[in-house]
Order: sequence, then structure tokens, then C-alpha cells
Amino acid sequence: MLVVSRFRVVLTTLVCLLGFVFSFPSLLDSSLYEKLPNFLRHTVNLGLELRGGSHIQLEVDLKSVEREYQESIVDEIRKQLRKQNIKYGKIKIQSEGENSAIHIFLKDVNDAQPVKRLLLKIGNELDVSVRDSEVIAVISQPFMEEFEKRIVGESIEVIRHRIDESGTREPSILRQGKDRIVVQLPGVEDSSEIKRLLGKTAILTFHGVDEDMETIPAKIEQKVRFPSKPGVVYLPELRGKDLVYYVPIKKQVSLTGKSLVDAQVSIDPNTGLPGVSIKFDSIEGTRKIAELSAKYLHKQFAMVLDGKVLSAPVFQSVLTGGNAQITGNFTMAEATELALLLRAGSLPAPLNIIEERNVGPSLGIDSITAGKNATLFAFLFVAIFMILSYGKFGFFSVISLVVNIVLLFACLTLLEATLTLPGIAGIALTIGTAVDANVLIYERIREEIRAGIKAMIAISQGYKMAMMTIVDSNLTTLIGSLVLYELGSGPIRGFAVTLAMGTLISLFTTFALTKSIIAFWVKKNRDKEMVV
Repeated sequence: MLVVSRFRVVLTTLVCLLGFVFSFPSLLDSSLYEKLPNFLRHTVNLGLELRGGSHIQLEVDLKSVEREYQESIVDEIRKQLRKQNIKYGKIKIQSEGENSAIHIFLKDVNDAQPVKRLLLKIGNELDVSVRDSEVIAVISQPFMEEFEKRIVGESIEVIRHRIDESGTREPSILRQGKDRIVVQLPGVEDSSEIKRLLGKTAILTFHGVDEDMETIPAKIEQKVRFPSKPGVVYLPELRGKDLVYYVPIKKQVSLTGKSLVDAQVSIDPNTGLPGVSIKFDSIEGTRKIAELSAKYLHKQFAMVLDGKVLSAPVFQSVLTGGNAQITGNFTMAEATELALLLRAGSLPAPLNIIEERNVGPSLGIDSITAGKNATLFAFLFVAIFMILSYGKFGFFSVISLVVNIVLLFACLTLLEATLTLPGIAGIALTIGTAVDANVLIYERIREEIRAGIKAMIAISQGYKMAMMTIVDSNLTTLIGSLVLYELGSGPIRGFAVTLAMGTLISLFTTFALTKSIIAFWVKKNRDKEMVV
């Protein structure tokens, strides 16, 4: 018998109502949207091709970063060889195909093995080999892959921070391949300011604070006259929204952000307040920070980015292990932001613009119109086919199809997803595939009725016997969507997300909503002849 529990009916109705509620804000204009309560203030964002804007593709110059890293190793090798009084002819970085290696030419062949052991101490990421009096050091491939991945990731964080600071809303910043970054800026037609921001080679630097001069507090936009002293400059440190402190910074750069390898939020064990733990590289940064912490012990030491003081903490002890903790009266949000700025304040590698294009708003309007028309026609043709083929049961499928689209938009709205043309294509495809399950069920019901089985039992058997086929077919669609999402990027992922969501929602509408509607109709028309 075709029986649907009251709990399932209530739950299905509730889910459908919530779908209508959460998809509704995307249809409102900005004035009405602002009047909604906070929990309803979610909407689907329009992608670049729908809204218009700028598309920039960047290439991260990983070769230059690898070269700089190798040069820092070479500098450390020279210092260690001088300390050990080992004589050498020359040290050079030599390209070997796609890779490059550090070659050390020794004057005494007997020094080769000691130098090999020395190099392994300098960096465990080095693969070292000996050829007579020549020692060859190559950075291991797994380390370089992880290193390059981190460089591209940090570049994305820097780009996002800079673009967000410029006031651009909803930028899309995606990694593409090994060394490419795609930046899409909906609503931004002139990309010159963005290119200027992206091309800025800001360097995070560390400076001593001149304690003979006072820090000057002031309100933002207040004009301040600074005392003058050679080698000292006043730079602003923001504290809150309205107050700025001008800190007397020594112009001489003591350390650059290139030596900083990590910064994470931590908790000060003494006070229980949030802080930031920072880590310097094992080659040069550890030595320099140890020297500077000894020099500025119990004194302020400032971190400066783009002419602004991020923080000016006091050294409480000499840092010998390359690790330090910045403490103060930070909130968790402030500590998180400081850690992000320290990690991503400087561009870790040069960026080259290899593609740039602008999408006008007129093209966006045409794309929206074309997408709407395609979706509308897909819905109409599917609806007509289902009603002509299956009558009332086809009409029930159309109702479920409407709810399917509403629930899909509700999910996109709650996720505040960006809707692109491929995303619209995914919705149009979902409309076609959403009724597949109903077709399989209805055809199975017809077969059961032709075999002489009563309609009530035939409907129940139709749902039961078609379930495995439907699950299998939808599972393959989900697997395809997952592959597209994992291997694709940007718009391809948008297509995969809408297709996967539509597939899952169609299972719900088929086995929960359509089945409930049919059960209700069958109960009300028990005495009538049923035709599928």
C-alpha cells in the first residue's frame, strides 16, 4: 500500500516553506532587502559575466623566489665555510634542465665529506652529493612543491587583502594550475587601480623604535607636527577606529618579512589573552632575530607594512630558536588579523599580468537575459512533455520541479554563492534531469498496471522497484560533479555545484514531495479509476 507517514508530510512541507522563505530575498531590490531581518540577509551574487567587471590572470614568478631561496642558502654556506676555515674556489648556482643546483668547488678533496655533513645541517631539505672535490646540493622536489604551493597561497592572501582594502566587493580570487592566479572583480570596469595595487611590491620590515622620542597619540584626520631627528621617521599605528599613535621609527631596516615563515594566533600562557606566534627561517632569520632581540631587550621593536606600523611589541627575552610571541591587549579578531598581515603582508614573489579583459554591463545584461530565457524554455518544454505524457501525475512532477528550483536557489542564497553562466547552465540541466526519476517511476507503474496489478499497489511497487535505478543514475551524476569540482576552477566549479545540488534536491522532491502529493491524491480519489 502507498502510505506516507504524517511526520514525513510535515517535514517535507516545512522544508519546502523554508526554501521559499530563503530564496525570496534574492528577488528583492536593495531598499526592501535592507529592511529584512539579519537571518534573511543572504542573496545569490552575480558573477563577472552577468554583472560585468574585470578579469585579470596573473603568473607568480616562482623561479625568482627559488633563486632567492638558493642565494640565501649560498650566503649561509659561505659563512659556515669561513667559520670552519674550509677553503673553496667558488660557489655557484647552475641550471640543470628545469631544476638548478648549488655547486661548491673545494680546493681540498678531503673537505668534501665534512662539507656534505655541514650542508645537511644547514638545511634538511637539501639532497647533497659529492663528485671528487665538488659538492652538489639540490633542494628536494617534495620540499620545492610544498614551497611553491605556499608561495602561491600567500600571494592569493596578499591579493585578497589588498583588493578588499580598496573597497571592491565580492572579488573572486582563484588558483589556476601550478603558478597562475585568476582575479575577477564584478562591477569594476576600470582595472588600472587594481593593477596598481597588485603590482605594489610592499615589503614587511622590522625596525627599532627610538625611545628618546615620544609616541604621539592623535585622532584620525587630526594634523600633527612631528619633532625632527636624523634617521627617525614617525609612522602611524591604528588603535581602534578613531585613534592613531605615531611611533618614532628608526629608518634603518633591521630585518625584512622575507625571513618570516609563519605567523599564527596563540594564547599567552601567562595572561590567557590572544597573541601571535611568529617563526623565522632556519638560515638567516633565526640568527638575525637573536641578535636584534639581544640588542633591543626590554625595548620596542616595530613591524612596518606599507608605511604603517602593524605592531610595536617589546622584547621580553633573547630569542634563540627563531620563534617569538607577540602579546598585548589583543582581541581574538585583532590577533587573527595581525597574524594574517604578518603572513601575507608582502608579496612573496613578483606577479606578471598575462591576461586582462573587461566585461561591460551590457554584455552582463544580455547574459542574464539569455540565461533566463534558456532556463524558462527548458522548464516549459519539460512541463509540457510531462503533462502530455503522464496527465495528472505529470502535473505533480511539474509542481515538484518548481519546488526543486526554489530549493536550489535557497541553497545558493544561504551559501551566498556566485552565480555564473555555467551555473545557470547547471540549473537548466537540473531541470531536465530532475524529472528523470519521475519518468522511471511512472513507466514502472504503467508496467505493473498492464500486468493486472491494482493501481494503489502498482504505485507503491513503482516507487519501490525504481528506487535503486534512480539512486544509481543520480550517484553517477554526483561523481561526475565531484570530479568537475575537484579538477576544475571558477565557473566550472559553479556548474558542478549547481548540478550536484540540483541532483540531491531532485531526489528529495521525487521521494518526499511528489510521493506525498500522489499519496494525498490517491487517498482523495480512492474510488476513481487511475490512469498514469
